[in-house]
Amino acid sequence: MNILLLGSGGREDALAWRLKQSPSCGALIAAPGNPGIARWAECVAIDPCDPEAVVALARERAIDLLVIGPEAPLVAGVADAARAAGIATFGPSAAAARLEGSKGFTKDLCARAGIPTAAYVRADSVSSALSSLDRFTIPVVIKADGLAAGKGVTVAMTRAEAEAAIHAAGDGPMVIEEFLNGEEASLFALVHGDRAIALASAQDHKRVGEGDTGPNTGGMGAYSPAPVLTPELEARAMREIVEPTARAMAEAGTPFSGVLYAGLMLTADGPKLIEYNVRFGDPEGEAIMPRIEGDFAKLLLAVANGSAIGAPSLSSDTTMTVIIAASGYPGTPAKGGAIRGIDQAEQVPGVTVFQAGTAMENGQLVASGGRVLAVTARGRSIGEARDRAYSAVEAIDFADGFSRRDIGWRELERTA
Repeated sequence: MNILLLGSGGREDALAWRLKQSPSCGALIAAPGNPGIARWAECVAIDPCDPEAVVALARERAIDLLVIGPEAPLVAGVADAARAAGIATFGPSAAAARLEGSKGFTKDLCARAGIPTAAYVRADSVSSALSSLDRFTIPVVIKADGLAAGKGVTVAMTRAEAEAAIHAAGDGPMVIEEFLNGEEASLFALVHGDRAIALASAQDHKRVGEGDTGPNTGGMGAYSPAPVLTPELEARAMREIVEPTARAMAEAGTPFSGVLYAGLMLTADGPKLIEYNVRFGDPEGEAIMPRIEGDFAKLLLAVANGSAIGAPSLSSDTTMTVIIAASGYPGTPAKGGAIRGIDQAEQVPGVTVFQAGTAMENGQLVASGGRVLAVTARGRSIGEARDRAYSAVEAIDFADGFSRRDIGWRELERTA
């Protein structure tokens, strides 16, 4: 089949890499892509958030399956336009993408459906948010309501931090939440209508600094699976969180179709929903793709068409992704720094280096974004995956780059 993949980040590089290995994959086109994605796909420079441009390209290239990588095109309604044009599409409608596009929408759905999550209040102004703070103990969580690329959340450890986060958010919609104690894990499920099946688990590291310190980022690394999400807890999360969400969306006339990523807090009372994403995560997607076996393109087409899907086949190996970011990230990253040594890094067994914020300038690969490379390694254990990933990081010559050295530290401590 001919496949069109939308996006230009590390997640899309991993998706392109995995799709290209599928026996059913014929032509693979990426829009707009990046230099890494160009290794696996033909890159076409269109705006992935422009529904008319996406549909026109899909028709021109006789596309059989559209795979939408990032959240922005989903919220912009690209999946709706493609389905209206008769194109099989992996990714939810704009109405269903509100599960990520609006934190308040998701919290209200949880309240109606009895889905376990943190207590919350919605606010639409600084004054109403400040007055609502008295309902919560400290620490407290402040979330911007809309898309924020993984950086719109503040875990305020003092009242002053909470007030500062509210003032920073301004008079737009926001959610104030109870702070949940526990360990975080991510669960990815394939969903079509009221049917949902677990795909894989992962655990990521949002904070920029080692020991999970500093400001939130889009993610500095991840590993899969997340053993802390035991089979029993995964089954409970599917039963109590993911499946009721799928039913609620279908009953509301806005059925979900695609991958639903549940960010979970594993509390003493069981899994609770922190938030939903409506696409493969980044860097979780890079960690998950090497574990998926079989015909991945055919699996996504089955979800897009609402066909029966069996339990996905996953490798028992562990994978780890270490992000190399540009100095200054998550603030203003340095751009234009030369990147060398990817070929040498990929000579480490089990390693693939996915490209996120890169560009070609005069024949030289350079940094063009905050998160630049996603160094991903596969191993028989988390220790082996960690050792391979960091050996590959050491092989890369990127003077402006930095990475955390403790990705997977919780699980490594448990297995020491």
